[in-house]
Amino acid sequence: QVQLVESGGGLVQAGESLRLSCAASGSIFSINAMGWYRQAPGKQRELVATITSGGSTNYRAYADSVKGRFTISRDNAKNTVYLQMNSLKPEDTAVYYCYAALRGSSRYEPAYWGQGTQVTVSS
Repeated sequence: QVQLVESGGGLVQAGESLRLSCAASGSIFSINAMGWYRQAPGKQRELVATITSGGSTNYRAYADSVKGRFTISRDNAKNTVYLQMNSLKPEDTAVYYCYAALRGSSRYEPAYWGQGTQVTVSS
């Protein structure tokens, strides 16, 4: 089992920044990748960013809508993944969910979810 605890959401104005954190605990060795999905009201959940876990080479991927504005990173010592969100737009408003994908599965296939954190960007 893997537990994911998120923090860092909030209310900001357009153009401002936020950083989300996701701390993993439990069976860390089983994790292949971690990342973030988001879900806005009335919309489907969409992948925002992902990063592979472990090793010296990081694989990162981003949704087109956030490329150049969001950066995903990890701190292996803390088992924590971060999402730095800059130049936020009102359309970034959503609940952001951290996820973990397991070894042997696609890096984009969540096996575990965080509780979600609300990000609201006002215009």
